[in-house]
Amino acid sequence: MDLPSYDRRQILQRGGLGLGWLSFSALAHAASATTPGPHFPARARRVIFLSMRGGPSHVDLWDHKPTLEKATGQTPAQFGGAALVGAVQPLVQRGRSGLWMSPLMPHLARHADDLCVINSMHTDVPNHAPAFVQMHTGSFQFVRPSLGAWTLYGLGSENQNLPGFVTLNPPADNGGARNYGSAFLPSACQGTRMGGSQIPALYAAFLKQQQTPGPPMKNIANEQLSKAEQRAQLRLIRALGQHQQASQVAAPEIDGMLHAFELAFRMQSQVPETLDLSGESQATLDLYGIGQGKDAFARQCLLARRLAEAGVRFIEIASTESWDHHTLIQENLAKTCGETDRPIAALLSDLKQRGLLRDTLVVWAGEFGRTPYMQGIDGRDHNHKGFSIWMAGGGVKGGHTYGATDDLGYRAVEDAMHIHDWHATVLHLLGLDHTRLRFNYGGRDFRLTETSGQVAHGLIA
Repeated sequence: MDLPSYDRRQILQRGGLGLGWLSFSALAHAASATTPGPHFPARARRVIFLSMRGGPSHVDLWDHKPTLEKATGQTPAQFGGAALVGAVQPLVQRGRSGLWMSPLMPHLARHADDLCVINSMHTDVPNHAPAFVQMHTGSFQFVRPSLGAWTLYGLGSENQNLPGFVTLNPPADNGGARNYGSAFLPSACQGTRMGGSQIPALYAAFLKQQQTPGPPMKNIANEQLSKAEQRAQLRLIRALGQHQQASQVAAPEIDGMLHAFELAFRMQSQVPETLDLSGESQATLDLYGIGQGKDAFARQCLLARRLAEAGVRFIEIASTESWDHHTLIQENLAKTCGETDRPIAALLSDLKQRGLLRDTLVVWAGEFGRTPYMQGIDGRDHNHKGFSIWMAGGGVKGGHTYGATDDLGYRAVEDAMHIHDWHATVLHLLGLDHTRLRFNYGGRDFRLTETSGQVAHGLIA
């Protein structure tokens, strides 16, 4: 992507206008190059992706299997003699729709009629890192842009003072930065990390009880330079960048660094305001369960709502507890559901109350599911051949179940949805045709869904 060129005289003449002119002109050009807008009317304007790392057990949470219940204790040869076992707690029907779900999620049960549960997901590998990367990028073999990066590339950001793609608490393992990277797309499409799985205490700074002076998050404001000095510094950097581009072929790396510097400058004013929870009512904090025990995930859910309100296009949250329950699944599943149930239900309620759910696509998904047979000490192994995710808002059918696995919950057999199909469907809800959203790199056109992907029209309202 080439930025507009300005000679030294123009830069010096207009430099008196300050950073605003240079930033706006460059970003306006960037927007025209990378944000053609939706291909057709969109059902959703933004995405909140609830990333459930570890592989949640679909047969214990969403996929009701009476045959599996009856077969508990049997040891079929196809599973190497491992014993089948039904849901750790029998699934129950909730809402007017009678949606099947675990009783371990009583708060989310109130939103049963908002959820579209996809019981026919499947992916290519049963190992965490490659499956997690494929869930995010469509490929487990090569470095590719993430779903959030493609979304930002296709639609752009609604708020130039905040990143268009924010990831809260991303795991450092299982692909790390690849899961929110932009790869060969413009670097402005890359996700901005806030927090990390290794520093859960980060979000304590957002509590209203925090009374220390200064911004609610460290390293936002530049304490060494005044705003005027920062503007002068950025004008010089921009001028040097323009000179570099005029003297040789365009360098995307320079464009990316300039964009990052300018965005960081503008973020100093809005990020503290957006991430500061002190203005939230006690009723809202109570709704999410903030201030009640371990609440890092609850804070992330509330921050996701605030980021959505502020115009961030793609927001990802990673669960702080893992769903990788190889042992003691009954005990561990209750713990993980307990961490996520109330905050996610609160997020849906909050979005709905503010009129945001209708054009916000909320996604709950892990990299794969788990087996219908036991492993180790009362645990379940990985299963990539059939599992469940759900979506809500943003144009999907509420109180709806799409697709099915076989009678044991092992393999997707009805309306099977591969990761590429799911990506195609998410892009479609955002008004983007996955076959037209392309980027030429190294002489080849790339897209998120590679050469496959079918939109699941049956789940669209």
